[in-house]
Amino acid sequence: MSSHTGDNGPVEVEPMPGYLDLITRATTVMLGAWRDCASCGLELSKRTLLDNAYITWTEIALFFFCAFLWTQVRRGLTDSLFQPLAQWCRLLPKDAAKMPESAWKLVFYTMSWSYSTYLLFFTSYSFFHDPPSVFYNWKSGMSVPADIAIAYLIQGSFYGHSIYATVYMDAWRKDSAVMVVHHIITLALIIFSYAFRYHNVGILVLFLHDINDIQLEFTKLNIYLKSRGGGYHLLNDVLSNMGSVSFSITWFWFRLYWFPLKVLYATCVSSLQSVPNIPFYFFFNALLLALLLMNIYWFLFIVVFVVKVLKVKEVNDVREYEDEDGGKAAASLLKEPQAENNDDDAGHHNAAEGKHVQNGITKEKHL
Repeated sequence: MSSHTGDNGPVEVEPMPGYLDLITRATTVMLGAWRDCASCGLELSKRTLLDNAYITWTEIALFFFCAFLWTQVRRGLTDSLFQPLAQWCRLLPKDAAKMPESAWKLVFYTMSWSYSTYLLFFTSYSFFHDPPSVFYNWKSGMSVPADIAIAYLIQGSFYGHSIYATVYMDAWRKDSAVMVVHHIITLALIIFSYAFRYHNVGILVLFLHDINDIQLEFTKLNIYLKSRGGGYHLLNDVLSNMGSVSFSITWFWFRLYWFPLKVLYATCVSSLQSVPNIPFYFFFNALLLALLLMNIYWFLFIVVFVVKVLKVKEVNDVREYEDEDGGKAAASLLKEPQAENNDDDAGHHNAAEGKHVQNGITKEKHL
């Protein structure tokens, strides 16, 4: 068993619990906290909010400025790089319409996940290996380290942009309404965890979620590229299949294994051990549990995909699962009538493929 050095000397790192231990201990602790909270209610919530929330007008202004900036950067990259690249690759019209969105998200999530990986594994922070340490030495209004504050500004403003982008910029999909709810919950977690100085656990949550977005967008791009120029490209087909497999595995491992056993155990159980009267205990855990439920909801689509592949055993099914953008790529195609007029046979075949392909993997997202 490893150890961590705190203000009072070395602290032993708790072994990661199992699912049963998480459920029993979290339930016991939360029920006990509920029974002990005799004064819980609106009045206490207001008082706690005023006493413990720390956020400045400068930080709020930076958030809105950066959210606006992400929107402009995306538009600029789409017009000057992604759309010309789609034309140069001679993508099919339906794929060319969706490629810029995936390229943009791949660029952002690769950058953001790389930075959170750096913070968790190449600095002195021990949050990943010792999740309860996210609450060690917690104090109301404590200063946020600059490197973590930068991560919060990047992620918070991006999710602010993403709410707007999902409604007005992205292709509308079957799960887009759920995606908007996901972005709102994620943004609420980011803002409130920053204001209440739960930034340490926030970095861990972001790390555990962003990796799937990288794999998702990488896979979708290879789905688009494998049919470029009206032909078939084996390398992109293989890469899309590899991306699909790794996406399915890491979704379970990061979001349904590590997330509940590392994050939820720390927030439900360890938090009260380190800070007995921790502010908004039930509120934050309710948001994290909602996030877990959405992860389970999207995982059901992954299970359907795996069953399809095992039963049909066709390479196309892998692509069809991942390219779920197409569920509402219909909306995208309506905006670009020329896409339907260009290729009769190819267009027919690909519309059917796009509709299937996009029926599962895009059901995701990410904190």
